[in-house]
Amino acid sequence: MEQTKFNKSFFNSVEPIKIKDPLAIALGAMDKNEAFVFTYTDAVKLAGHSCPAVSGAYKLTQLALKSLYGNEIPVRGQIKVTFKEEIDQKVNGPISQVVALITGAAGEGGFKGLGGGRYSRHNLLSFDETKHTDEDAVCSVIFERMDNNKRIEISYRNYMLPVNPKMGDLMPLAVTGKGSDAEIKEFGELWHERVKAVLMNPPQGMFVIKELS
Repeated sequence: MEQTKFNKSFFNSVEPIKIKDPLAIALGAMDKNEAFVFTYTDAVKLAGHSCPAVSGAYKLTQLALKSLYGNEIPVRGQIKVTFKEEIDQKVNGPISQVVALITGAAGEGGFKGLGGGRYSRHNLLSFDETKHTDEDAVCSVIFERMDNNKRIEISYRNYMLPVNPKMGDLMPLAVTGKGSDAEIKEFGELWHERVKAVLMNPPQGMFVIKELS
């Protein structure tokens, strides 16, 4: 079967996210003991690119689910997600799409469920304009388990990522397509040094989790 050919080998080394989806089992897409396995490349396909926001969204979701579920396999569609600030604050919108993909939490366009709302994902993802994110944070997101109401907040900061000075010269050449193949490749390598750090070796303070009462 034909597969997407990515040119960053580390994509295959990023820890996957395993999550059960009772709806998929109920409607016969998979057996009851099976679970979805999301990889970072799923997030890249959704976004159409790989960057510190997309990688941060993937990683923060992974860390949030580990915090909420421990050694249990998380349950897709049973997680409420609330972003601090409005949808167009910084990159809340694009990050929320990755979070929605993995958790199943959807906004007003989400699936409304079967037989009176069973397996509904409708309005499980929201944005709270009354709650404010720290200025140095890319985003702050509250995850809640609907079965036991356990809640955590995770904040993502990436200001500590190093920026190679060559990126400033190479980025316009890559974005416009006017650079040589070598220049575009070099930009992609420098760009993905940052992405790799977020996914595989996040610096201290990049992701901060606190439990909420």
